[in-house]
Amino acid sequence: VQLQASGGGLVQPGGSLRLSCTISGLPLDDYTVAWIRQAPGKEREGVSCISMNTGTTHHRDSVEGRFTISKDNAKKTVYLQMYSLKPEDTGVYYCAADALSYKLIHVVVVDTTTPIMYSGITYWGKGTQVTVSS
Repeated sequence: VQLQASGGGLVQPGGSLRLSCTISGLPLDDYTVAWIRQAPGKEREGVSCISMNTGTTHHRDSVEGRFTISKDNAKKTVYLQMYSLKPEDTGVYYCAADALSYKLIHVVVVDTTTPIMYSGITYWGKGTQVTVSS
């Protein structure tokens, strides 16, 4: 199983980026995929997640209206389109997948930073760095 995240970079406040997560080795229709970020010196936090079957999405409050998560099942890829980026969006962005959707929905919607909630998530990719700075 591989989750390959890409698309990070340096962008000015107010700018945009699109992250991609390409997944192999999983029957994607049975999974939920999430973007999870970690800022320097801070705990991980759930950003957005999407059901690969139904397309249902969830976002944390601080990115609602600025970030959009989408999927292309044929390409086995999940995207995170980020607009109006702020310095507080800086961090390493990871994509993660689990067949038990509640694990990912919980970390996104409940806005938890409790480490144990993240350690139970089954599959992780290597992250991509997003830096928002002038």
